Amino acid sequence: PVTDGSQELHSLCAQLEFLLQFDLKEKRSFFGQRKDYWDFLCQGLAQRWQEHEGVRFVTSLDKLKTPVGRGRAFLRYCLVHRQLAESLQLCLLNPESLREWYYARSPFLSPQRREEILGSLYELDSVTFHLAL
Repeated sequence: PVTDGSQELHSLCAQLEFLLQFDLKEKRSFFGQRKDYWDFLCQGLAQRWQEHEGVRFVTSLDKLKTPVGRGRAFLRYCLVHRQLAESLQLCLLNPESLREWYYARSPFLSPQRREEILGSLYELDSVTFHLAL
C-alpha cells in the first residue's frame, strides 16, 4: 500500500493539484477570499451528488482553514476511498461550469485530454492508499 511517507504520493498529489489549478480562473468569495479547485469540486459535486462523503468529511475538519488545504484533504480522502476518478468525472460533466471555472488552455476543456486524465485516474482505483486523513 501507498503511505504518507511515499515520495510517489507527494509527486502524485502535487501533479493533481497542479492540474486542478492550471488555467483556473480567479474567483473570490463574498468576503473576498480567493476560491480554488476545492470550490470548483464542491460546486460540481453538489450539482450531481446530493452530499459527497468526502466533502462532508473535509468540511468537518476544523483545522483546515483555506480552500487549498481543504482541496488537498479531499484528494487524499478520495485516494483512500477509491473515489478520485469518479468524483472528478462528475465535476467535469457540465461544460458550462467548466468554462465558468477554467480558461481555454485547461486540459479539462479538451474532450480528448479529459478522457486521458480520467483514464489515468481510474487506474489509481486499483492502488491501495493508507493515508492519514
